Amino acid sequence: MSLQWNDIIFLIVALLVIVLSLLQGGKSEGASGAITGGGLNVFAKTKERGSELVISWITLILVIIFSFIAVLITTYQA
Repeated sequence: MSLQWNDIIFLIVALLVIVLSLLQGGKSEGASGAITGGGLNVFAKTKERGSELVISWITLILVIIFSFIAVLITTYQA
């Protein structure tokens, strides 16, 4: 079993999505904030700026590409 070019691109995009997701900071306090009641400003406007915004947009674009490639591979694989 050898990898075709579309499999290699799929793996590269998947790894990039994982790395960029790990680079993004947490947007909430998580379970501890929910239990203790901290951080109740759910509707507060917190905007991403600078590099956080760029990483967020790149991650979104790569996830869309990842989904598109996944559909193509499953559709055209015989």
